[in-house]
Amino acid sequence: MNATPTSAADMLLELDGVGIGFGGLRAVDSLNLRIERGQILGLIGPNGAGKTTVFNMITGVYRPTDGHIRWRGSDMTGLPPHRIAQLGIRRTFQTVRLFADMTVLENVIAGKHLQIRQNWWQGLLGTPAQRREERALVDQTLAVLERLGLADVAHENATSLPYGVQRRVEMARTLVAEPDLVLLDEPAAGLNEFESASLNDTIRAIRDGGVTVVLVEHDMSVVMNVADTIVVINFGKKIAEGRPEEICNNPLVIEAYLGRDDEESPADSRRARRTHDGMNPLEVEDLRVNYGHIQALKGVSLHVAKGELVAILGANGAGKTTLMRTLSGLIMPHSGKIRF
Repeated sequence: MNATPTSAADMLLELDGVGIGFGGLRAVDSLNLRIERGQILGLIGPNGAGKTTVFNMITGVYRPTDGHIRWRGSDMTGLPPHRIAQLGIRRTFQTVRLFADMTVLENVIAGKHLQIRQNWWQGLLGTPAQRREERALVDQTLAVLERLGLADVAHENATSLPYGVQRRVEMARTLVAEPDLVLLDEPAAGLNEFESASLNDTIRAIRDGGVTVVLVEHDMSVVMNVADTIVVINFGKKIAEGRPEEICNNPLVIEAYLGRDDEESPADSRRARRTHDGMNPLEVEDLRVNYGHIQALKGVSLHVAKGELVAILGANGAGKTTLMRTLSGLIMPHSGKIRF
């Protein structure tokens, strides 16, 4: 947390008592949030906590039923998405949304569409003013691609590239519009370990380039490494806010992610009732699975006893679905043994 008060000039975005309901469901409830210029703020919480709903309210996809959203001190509650984008707020999405038949360069240039000055008929006629603006757009886009390490693939079809590269293309499309605030919705989803580590550097580079960042992410290694401040929400309510080291040890956060640590946990109770016959129904030993050069499972071992319920936990891209697909025979492992 900042030791000194934040000046009005440094405050970009404020959410005051913001809430929204869908029928009888209260998705976000009385949320207060302050986002300062130059900050990387992590917004985390379990699945269904309301994180993406917060992004949708900020960007005008949803209109809050309660509270106010202020941009640089002015109320922008209820503005349509294109007006909010014009103010200087851009976002990415949980799933990559690139134009399938366009190159990387063309996809990223599309992010400038609200700032293009020439009319459609000037583009049709190819006027000198239109040609000058087009050259300027290409130069600006190439500069952004260079910053994100994408210059070498500028003329490649965007959707033919590896998933991690497509993620960076989507980020470039937000940055080319020169926003003041970028909302990144699960940018590490589907990335492997190397790509997630590289993402940390990319997010810091975005901030160092003068863009404030709000990050929704399930990969805690990313959030803890890049965020200055973390806000945790659960069931639509804020339950904690602080520096990464404070959030790691917050009992409310631990309970939200892992459940309550009672004297006798449900697992203890099940173990007490379990019948042992000397044989585990399922045994997995040193399971390894590769997707090309990417190693998705690296020596996974587990033993499931009779009557036991085993939960597989991990961040996005950790290999949970790959493990399930391998156990069910949809993927052939590179090595290891599965006994049933």
